[in-house]
Amino acid sequence: MPDVELVLRSARVVTPEGLRAAAVSVADGRIVAVGPYDAPDPDGARVEDLGDDVLLPGLVDTHVHVNDPGRTAWEGFGSATRAAAAGGVTTLVDMPLNSIPPTTSVQALEIKRAVARRSAHVDIGFWGGAVPGNAPDLASLHHAGVLGFKAFLLPSGVDEFPQLDPDQLETALREIAGFGGLLIVHAEDPHLIDGAPPPTGPRYADFLASRPRAAENEAIAGLIALARALDARVHVLHLSSADALPLIADARREGVRITVETCPHFLTLTAEEVPDGATEFKCCPPIREAANQDALWAGLAAGQIDCVVSDHSPCTADLKVGDFGRAWGGISSLQLGLPAVWTAARRRGHTLHDVARWMSTGPAALVGLDRKGAIEAGRDADFAVLAPDETFTVDPAALHHRNQVTAYAGRTLYGVVRSTWLRGRKIADHGAIADRGAASEPTGRLLERQPRT
Repeated sequence: MPDVELVLRSARVVTPEGLRAAAVSVADGRIVAVGPYDAPDPDGARVEDLGDDVLLPGLVDTHVHVNDPGRTAWEGFGSATRAAAAGGVTTLVDMPLNSIPPTTSVQALEIKRAVARRSAHVDIGFWGGAVPGNAPDLASLHHAGVLGFKAFLLPSGVDEFPQLDPDQLETALREIAGFGGLLIVHAEDPHLIDGAPPPTGPRYADFLASRPRAAENEAIAGLIALARALDARVHVLHLSSADALPLIADARREGVRITVETCPHFLTLTAEEVPDGATEFKCCPPIREAANQDALWAGLAAGQIDCVVSDHSPCTADLKVGDFGRAWGGISSLQLGLPAVWTAARRRGHTLHDVARWMSTGPAALVGLDRKGAIEAGRDADFAVLAPDETFTVDPAALHHRNQVTAYAGRTLYGVVRSTWLRGRKIADHGAIADRGAASEPTGRLLERQPRT
């Protein structure tokens, strides 16, 4: 075993077995031991006693729209990864759209990697995109290391990333299943959306009516049927309709390989509290009613939902006009996911062990990042240090997001992120990117898909 370089000691360490006092030893960027709290300090090791602050595995956020290159006025790898680090996120996976070019070919992937490599403060993986006409490119993207492929069943909001019609979806999924890949899907039925009332004006109730739960439920039912027929692996993105959970549970019992995520805004915000004209709350699918939120939490508790990820989808402030029909749809939340979810989870009787499972272990497992997602020997030494009983009020001006527009503005949240560690190096300290002098350049790595064993 290499010489231990760092020991983080805490009275509360979240391990796969639960919360306990422990001393976590690190060498060469990896965890080499999780030992007793009062174990002797190894010779020559740097030791930090975190006291009563909780040591969590670094969060893994598999749903982030970085928008870089091409729309860097909306976000960028530098600002996004600073926000991630300040919020306890040590690994993120970038969505293939809203950048120009979108990640729908190996050439586009390499362009994005070149941009990310220069400014990544956290580790970054990449999704590829499945769009009309690029089925021949999917295998090469898979072998180039993308973690899976995203598809839309209705317009994405940007012209350069079109949706798949049913025949194109089947073609793409058949191709992806052939090489053992993963398709992740924005699942809303376009015909039911087209038949709903149009989302015009400032009233949130009108916008909510334009994206009915039935559109999610129908799209998910169709995806399940196709995955069953092709024996393909699929994942439902940003589930907002709890009505679909029984469909997914039944499919799993039948052996369909389907997983599902939800997002902090669906677990913490409700339709009843969205003011008219407050388009910072607009996202697709939408934030729904409190009763639906309760059912999502029940699905989490029952293990029906695999992970909680941000769907950070920022834009410039001018695109959040007061008309829900014209405003850009997306919640800016990358830096706030952990405290937002913890605030709601603690009120509902859940633990930080639960939060770590939903926001670190589950997302890491989804994309096969076996060195991420837990505090145990052999994993990367990625940590978030949290003061779970301290509160703060969200000030958008204090966030690292490029645009300081967020639905969480003015909310008081539990859980202050004291520091964030990437492979044993402190990358954020009390909300600021850690100053390492000559070594202060970004140290995030670009991650590739690992073969499944």
